[in-house]
Amino acid sequence: MPDALIIRTAGTNCDAELAHAFRLAGATPILLHLNELIADPSPIQQADLIGFPGGFTYGDDIAAGRILANRLRERLLSQLLDARDRGVPMIAICNGFQVLVKLGILPDPGDDRQCTQTATLAENDSGRFVDRWVKLAAGESRCVWTRDIATHDLPIAHGEGRFCTDASALNTLEQQGQIALRYAAGANPNGSMGDVAGICDSTGLIFGLMPHPERFVDATQHPNWTRWSAEQRDEPTAGLKMFQNAVAHVNDAASATATAAATATASEPASAALSSSDAASDSTSDASSAAASETPAASDA
Repeated sequence: MPDALIIRTAGTNCDAELAHAFRLAGATPILLHLNELIADPSPIQQADLIGFPGGFTYGDDIAAGRILANRLRERLLSQLLDARDRGVPMIAICNGFQVLVKLGILPDPGDDRQCTQTATLAENDSGRFVDRWVKLAAGESRCVWTRDIATHDLPIAHGEGRFCTDASALNTLEQQGQIALRYAAGANPNGSMGDVAGICDSTGLIFGLMPHPERFVDATQHPNWTRWSAEQRDEPTAGLKMFQNAVAHVNDAASATATAAATATASEPASAALSSSDAASDSTSDASSAAASETPAASDA
């Protein structure tokens, strides 16, 4: 089972739900405090998946997610970018999304790995905290987490969820397939530009969203579940499917790596045998040539 590292700190309060979601999807959750990772970053290097849960880290002082983003930038940014480079899927939910946007990993860290902030999650246009279910649409994108997921419902709970960037940056995200989730028509709860509810980075591995998929991993968590058919209740929920997609991606990558390694190992004896055969043939040829040159011709006798 792949290991899912969940990074928590003061004010994190959705880490248990995130661990439960990873566990249901087939991963082994590992919850570690930020201070533990600063003292020993090796779990980041060993993780197959990484999660940044929701909550109100450091009381959302200054701005939502700002303090945790600064601490990560100062102490663990290179390790997180190295994990991205080796293909580790990451999910950042609600406050976690706010953190990665302010850190500059989302929408993209850039080829120079400078992680310049180009977007933010501002106060809801209503000026109020919003806590309810919303309808979402997962369109065509490169995000590995949202594959084969169409229109669905997820719960939200935030006061600063309005996605903001400049018009050209939003257009770039659209063109590059980085808008992973949108609020359905008429369901935008916070005034996000382009109805954006979630984005991914250019690799499709790092996914940030304001809704909470970890709070909808069982049919009975939906407010209308009693009206569903038995077939609907037995199907994986949209939230669970996101985690299953990521775990499947990790397993497929591991399987491909193992197959490539086995193929390379199997070809080595054949290559060695061929080299030995060629060497033996060359040796025999050399010996024959030498013997021929040392035998006197009949005319010389």
